Amino acid sequence: MTGHAEAVTRARAIAGSVPDPELPMLTLADLGVLRDVVAVGEHLQVSLTPTYLGCPALREMGQDVCRRLAAAGFDDVEVRTVLSPPWTTDWITGEGRRKLADAGIAPPHPAPRRAAGPVPLTLTLERPQVACPNCGSSRTAQVSAFGATACRALYRCSTCAEPFEYVKEI
Repeated sequence: MTGHAEAVTRARAIAGSVPDPELPMLTLADLGVLRDVVAVGEHLQVSLTPTYLGCPALREMGQDVCRRLAAAGFDDVEVRTVLSPPWTTDWITGEGRRKLADAGIAPPHPAPRRAAGPVPLTLTLERPQVACPNCGSSRTAQVSAFGATACRALYRCSTCAEPFEYVKEI
């Protein structure tokens, strides 16, 4: 690769522009799953972190990254899965949060802060207030803990009566 730094920058932009298969309004960069792009000689290593362990879209993301990079002239590409540290919804960019809201999906609240070690179990009936992405009303109610994917919940707005999804904070 001529211009090593320029090639890596270009490859990162290409990989980052791949749409998420489950939330196609977001790119992998918007979602924060594109962890790293490095070149070792002519070999390109792209690291992705799944939104959760067992994410069914991870394989498709990797294939899409390889396909787009090959079309751009990067012939030797390896996609690696990086699990540590685990992905958090805090990695969704501001642009990504705006795109979610524009698509009628409520972006996640900040993820809860946890200390290192075992995760404490907290039982509560209280849920964070989720504003309607359509009209902005805070008069919303959860209809189902699961939406189209396990990382989303279904809500309904009492003001505009529209259903919408909420990306759960992790």
